[in-house]
Amino acid sequence: MLRRKTSYFLLVNILIIIGFALLLHFWHQIEFTLNNAAAVVPKEEHEIPVLFFILRDISSLTFVAILGIVMKSTEQITRMQSRQKELENDMVEAELKNLKNQINPHFLLNTLNNIYALSCMNSDKTSESIMELSELLRYMLYENEKTFVPLRDEAKFLSNYIDLMKLRMTDNVTVTSTIRISETSNTEIAPLILISLIENAFKHGVSNDEPSFIEIELEENEEGIVHFLCRNSFFPKSEADRSGSGIGLQQVQKRLDLLYLHRYIWQRYVENKIYYTELIINPL
Repeated sequence: MLRRKTSYFLLVNILIIIGFALLLHFWHQIEFTLNNAAAVVPKEEHEIPVLFFILRDISSLTFVAILGIVMKSTEQITRMQSRQKELENDMVEAELKNLKNQINPHFLLNTLNNIYALSCMNSDKTSESIMELSELLRYMLYENEKTFVPLRDEAKFLSNYIDLMKLRMTDNVTVTSTIRISETSNTEIAPLILISLIENAFKHGVSNDEPSFIEIELEENEEGIVHFLCRNSFFPKSEADRSGSGIGLQQVQKRLDLLYLHRYIWQRYVENKIYYTELIINPL
């Protein structure tokens, strides 16, 4: 049956059931004859047909066979489901690792571009930004391999990144960040899940000619719900400057679906030339 040879399986079982039913009948006949060999047994007027006993034995044996098939099938289905779950977990883990590998180069490229811009301006902030990058790289190397990290560590990483980005901002750009995470918080979150949202704000929320602003808020409530909100002025990129556009946000969407399916709300919209990104995650 498990090898999909249904016809062969049914034929063999039917033959075995009929064979055992006949053997049982003949065994009872022989046993009855031996036990009553010396006795005179009167013939009943309404003797029960032999076929009745054979059909009775066939019914009993069929029930036992069906019960065995059900038990074996249940065991096989359970084993297959367990194996399928293992494969799904392996696939999710492999896909998450692949997504992380895609995020890292994207993040590093943006950060190195910032440092390059500072060096071109011969800024005294260049050495400071290199130290900031070193701290960010340390976090990425040692924490990014984990599926989840403490929320307070991720908040510190984001704060360092924002400070690094502020080094190259001009006076017409206002950047504010508010992070309210308890030092004793035990909440964990997927590493680098929020960095792409902040990168997107700096990419599309800053103009060289017009006043710009970026407001970032990250907090955790008493129930452990993580709330991230980012508001920024919106200056859409031209078609000629859309290389890599949306890559980071696509990775965020995939990782959220893999890690927090049905446990997150992500809203993005533009209103009065202001871009809003709000992400609520229930890590529990």
